[in-house]
Amino acid sequence: MLKMANRFPIILPNRLPISAGVHNSASVSSFSIASCAQFSRTLKRSKNLSSYRVPRRLVFGIGVSFWAQFMNMAGNSSTSSIIASARTKGSVDQILENVQWPVQFPFKEEDFQRFDESSDLVFYQAPRFVTHIDDPAIAALTNYYKEAFPPSNTPGVALLDMCSSWVSHFPAGYKQERIAGMGLNEEELKANKVLTEYVVQDLNTNPKLPFADNSFDVITNVVSVDYLTKPIEVFKEMHRVLKPGGKAIMSFSNRCFFTKAISIWTSTGDADHIMIVGAYFHYAGGFEPPQAVDISPNPGRSDPMYIVHSKKLATI
Repeated sequence: MLKMANRFPIILPNRLPISAGVHNSASVSSFSIASCAQFSRTLKRSKNLSSYRVPRRLVFGIGVSFWAQFMNMAGNSSTSSIIASARTKGSVDQILENVQWPVQFPFKEEDFQRFDESSDLVFYQAPRFVTHIDDPAIAALTNYYKEAFPPSNTPGVALLDMCSSWVSHFPAGYKQERIAGMGLNEEELKANKVLTEYVVQDLNTNPKLPFADNSFDVITNVVSVDYLTKPIEVFKEMHRVLKPGGKAIMSFSNRCFFTKAISIWTSTGDADHIMIVGAYFHYAGGFEPPQAVDISPNPGRSDPMYIVHSKKLATI
C-alpha cells in the first residue's frame, strides 16, 4: 500500500486546523486528524484513547483480509502486486487497469459502518469555512479540472458538485449556465460563488438525487466519497443524472473526519481506496471501466491527491 508522510499529529480537543475538522459529542471527545490511517493506528495502540474503543470490526473494517479475499475471488494476482508495490505515479495509474472484478459485490454491510452513526446533518450543522486539503493539493485538483471540464460558458453544459461546500476548487472564473451543488450546510453552499443553485441533502439517508435524467455533463466529488454509506445507490443515481458520455470525477486524499468515514476506508490505504472507488463505478453499472490518476503534487511533502473517474456509457 502507499505510505504517505503524516505531517501533522493528532490534535485533541478544541482545535480546528485548516485541513481537518472538529466533532463535538457527549460520548466522543473532539478531535481532528491529518490522516485516516494515522488515527486508526493510534486508536488501536493508545491507552490514553481507551474511551474511543469500539468493536474492532466497526473501526478497522476488513483491511488486508478483504483484499486477499477480493484478489482470490477475482484472480487478480497482477493487480494485487501493483497495490502492494505502488510507490510511483505510474504504478498508481495502473491499479484499475484490466481488473477482473468478482461477479458479486464483495462488500458487506458492516464495511459501511462508522464510528459515529449520529445524523450527518447534525455533524455538519455548524459551517466550516476551511479547506480539507493543503494548497498544493488544491492547485493540482484545479489544474486537473482545467483539462477535464468543458470550456467555460459552453451552451447547454451543466455540472453537479456533490458533497459540496463553500468552495469547489474549480478553475478561477469558470462559469456555466448551470452549476448545481449538493451539501449538508446551507451557509457553506450559499457562500460558494461558482454555484448557480444548491440543494441541502444527506445522501446517507436519501441517496436519490433531486435531478432529472440526463441532466449533467460532469459530476465532481471532492474528498467526500469516503463518507458515503450507500455508495452503490449514489453511483447509480449519478449514472441516471449524467448525460450519455458524461463524466464523474471522484477525488480524494488521505485525510478525513475519522468518525464519519466508513470502516473499509479507515482500515485500508491510499492504493486500496482507488480500488474501492473503482468498485463503486463497476458495480453501479452503466459506466466505462474506471480509471485512476495520481495528481499528488509533492509526494511525501504535501497532501497526496488521487482521481478515480469514469464516463456514463453512451446509449446506442
